[in-house]
Amino acid sequence: MNYRANNARAPRGHIMLATTASLMAMVIAAPAFGQDAGQAAAASPAGETDIVVTGIRGSLQRNLDIKRTSSGVVDVISAEDIGKFPDSNVAASLQRLPGVSIQRSGSRGEPQGISVRGFGGDFNETLIDGRRLSTASGGRSVDFTTVGADFVGQLAVYKTPEVSLSSSSIGATLNISYPKPFDKTGTRMAFTAAGSVQDEAGKVVPTVGGLFSTTFADDTMGILVDAVYTRRDTQANRVYVSGWQGGKFADCQLKGSAATICRPSPAGTENRNADEIQTRNGWYQQQYGADQRYTKDERIDGRIAFQWQPSDDVVLTIDDNYSRQKVETKIDGFGIWFNQGDMRNVELDGNGTTVNFLQAGSPTDFTAGTDKNILETNQVGANIKWDATENLQIDADISYSKSRLNPDGNVSSEGADIGYGGLLGTTLGVRVTGDSKKHFPELTTYGPQGNQALWTDQAILGSHVTVRMAQKNSDEIKQFRLGATWKQDDLTIKVGARYMEDEFALENRNTFANNYWQAYAGYGAPSGRTSGVPIPASLIQGTISTKGWIPGFKGNLPPVLLDYDARAYQQYLESLWQGPTNTPGYNAGCCAGFNGTIDLALDPGSVQNIVEKSWSAWVSVNFNTDVAGMPFHFNAGAREEITKVISTGIGRVPTSITGSAADPTLLTVAFSDSQAVTESSSYSYFLPALDMKLELTDSLHLRFDASRTLTRPRLDYLGPVLNVGAGQRVGALTATGNNPFLKPYLADNFDLGLEWYYQRNSYASVNLFLKDVANFIVAGTQRQTINNVIDPTTGQAAIFTVSARVNGPEATVKGVELAWQHVFGDSGFGFNANATFVETNKPYDSSNLSQSGFAVTGLANSANLVAFYDKNGFEFRTAVNWRDKYLLQFGQAQNNSAFGAEPTFVNSALQIDLSTNIRLTDQISVFGEALNITNETYSTHGRFSNQLLDVYGYGRRFTAGVRYRF
Repeated sequence: MNYRANNARAPRGHIMLATTASLMAMVIAAPAFGQDAGQAAAASPAGETDIVVTGIRGSLQRNLDIKRTSSGVVDVISAEDIGKFPDSNVAASLQRLPGVSIQRSGSRGEPQGISVRGFGGDFNETLIDGRRLSTASGGRSVDFTTVGADFVGQLAVYKTPEVSLSSSSIGATLNISYPKPFDKTGTRMAFTAAGSVQDEAGKVVPTVGGLFSTTFADDTMGILVDAVYTRRDTQANRVYVSGWQGGKFADCQLKGSAATICRPSPAGTENRNADEIQTRNGWYQQQYGADQRYTKDERIDGRIAFQWQPSDDVVLTIDDNYSRQKVETKIDGFGIWFNQGDMRNVELDGNGTTVNFLQAGSPTDFTAGTDKNILETNQVGANIKWDATENLQIDADISYSKSRLNPDGNVSSEGADIGYGGLLGTTLGVRVTGDSKKHFPELTTYGPQGNQALWTDQAILGSHVTVRMAQKNSDEIKQFRLGATWKQDDLTIKVGARYMEDEFALENRNTFANNYWQAYAGYGAPSGRTSGVPIPASLIQGTISTKGWIPGFKGNLPPVLLDYDARAYQQYLESLWQGPTNTPGYNAGCCAGFNGTIDLALDPGSVQNIVEKSWSAWVSVNFNTDVAGMPFHFNAGAREEITKVISTGIGRVPTSITGSAADPTLLTVAFSDSQAVTESSSYSYFLPALDMKLELTDSLHLRFDASRTLTRPRLDYLGPVLNVGAGQRVGALTATGNNPFLKPYLADNFDLGLEWYYQRNSYASVNLFLKDVANFIVAGTQRQTINNVIDPTTGQAAIFTVSARVNGPEATVKGVELAWQHVFGDSGFGFNANATFVETNKPYDSSNLSQSGFAVTGLANSANLVAFYDKNGFEFRTAVNWRDKYLLQFGQAQNNSAFGAEPTFVNSALQIDLSTNIRLTDQISVFGEALNITNETYSTHGRFSNQLLDVYGYGRRFTAGVRYRF
């Protein structure tokens, strides 16, 4: 693929920010009046935050003190006591903050990512004690299920930039601070033990952790060690449509047609009747199915921190943070594949959604799989703070972080399909009966030749495809930061620089690259095929009832699913091998070099190595003065960011496509020789920031903030090659391309807020914000030929749906955050409530068929309420979190639409959680937690609300445990 660098466009607010930069320059030259002590408090690690006062009210007051005294817009969550964070997941705690909402993992229900003011994970930078954390996912975001919260000291969310910390986030910068031995001298210990159970899984699993901290050598040295083992088991039920593809139907396909011949063809095709020409826009389901997923999530978190104060002026901190998460999921289900050209008796609703149809000869697959992924992350760093003079402090920090996905190269996905087709294919369809929030689609009939009683008849089951994958990623970050702070009377000046090098490597080995996935495709003799073999009854472990499958949803499913092990099925096939001409059921000619073992091969198109080097320098000035007798706090800063990217991949082009005699839906692509491709690019940006706060009264504060921030592209978007998969499906030829010349998103941000601190531990606030964002990265799609290869199913040049990313338009996001925290005197009762309302000038337009994958994603109104009681050693908390429908992304699991990248929307959801804590003694407390007590589900849909994509029922979770601290 040829790429062209896009010109980086500045947002419309650049004139105002240029004025900000000029004002900052004048301030540096002006007489100095003082330092905003709150800025230092907001930027401080957990070690500088008093954690003596315990309990919910103590934590809320500390958070409020930092928010009140900070120059910028900062929200904070502090531990209620050592080893006692409000939630077991970092993201679950963050969603209590104004403007912050979470993205859940559908199959586990766990909070996996966050959005801040509508900007999702990749727009938010996560730091550990001020250092970037590596993540092997390839994105900028961190999967918060991998970050243990048990011994977190503090979370600080910077919604306006602190230039000495970072400016690489349009959404927010999240700084996670861990406790350190000098936080409190002496010896401290904390232990936690708990058991949790998810109601569907029905198995109690443990969490066990401990923390030890001590100082010695006259309190000039200290060491802190903690470790936590956590396990979560979840059983989730799912109904899915893998993609709603847009295309054109012919009139002869529609319900009521009397046509005896129907050969749907594009305009311009010769020898076709008028009603055979595809002219009617519509969306159809590419694949429909249901499955059950049992997930075992095990995580180990460990940390060691050493501090040494050789003199009153110097403090050295060395720490190592380690985590290892293993997520293993067992999957059983069914799936049925559809092709638009084979559909008949089609009913379209007013939006063009196919709400009913029939497809003759449809095969049925019973699917099984095991996904196993290990994510290991280790970050080690050293920091030295030196009070060089009474006024000057030097801060130097160096760190190394490496994250590895499947570091041992294990097979990460084992998949299998068995079933029936051919002579046993069924004339069936899928009926859509309502909105995706309460209805899932349902089969109109099922079973071999429509005989529902034989739906899972083992006598007719035969082998089909076999999928194995080994995904291996790594992300390695080296960073060094040097800063200096000058304080004199009421003036603070900060200067500094940072170097960061981030290297991301990716590769995938699978059975598509060598076509071994088709080795025994075809279903075998019962389906009238010579390829494929019968499935022994011994491989089937039982059935799974679908009764009451998804709580609160209407729709009918076949009565049971088959339960079998994908790897055992693969090993059975491997045991049959007697050579290419003697093995019964072998799909001869499918797989060059096949010797009976379902081995994996490297997919050259998946190989990427991205090196991103960035240099930054900053300066900020902070002072306090009076304006008309009112305290005025001023902070101005700027940051220069310079980035160079070197992107390497392996390129090749398709040379031919062949069909499969075993299964008419399968295609195999052959390729040219592979060759290495390397591209490089660079960019630089000047990022000013301004924070002003006027204390109208002691309790009423007015804020104004303006800044420019950037968010770099995902690392895995920067690959230099076009990737065409070796294994393809009829009517669904796809290719994906990235772009090494992508520029970062660039935003001008403005905040105006009013805060009222009307009594201790209570406040109300309103904050208006506007973000003008340019260089949006869009996943445009187009249908095109590649190397003029021929599609054997049409005899014409093959048309691929090619997805590629480019910098595109700009958009404005604006909104308002409302927050109210109140404690009812000494009663022990209180609440924390907030709501966020957002909108954009570039919402998604479902009627625009020329749209190439652009609208602002992640925007949703949200509201949170935490009501609590905290007195006399007893705590009780109710948390209610609501998020409205929002556009998650462009693209679906199967995305071959003729109308560009189809959207994925997440339906609105409301979840209620309960927690309690009882202090038995000063050292011992017991606690309990009930999550998702209303049994909320997670569901998504496509372009229109009745185009369900996924719905998961992930159940409730209950936890009980004990804490000990000394």
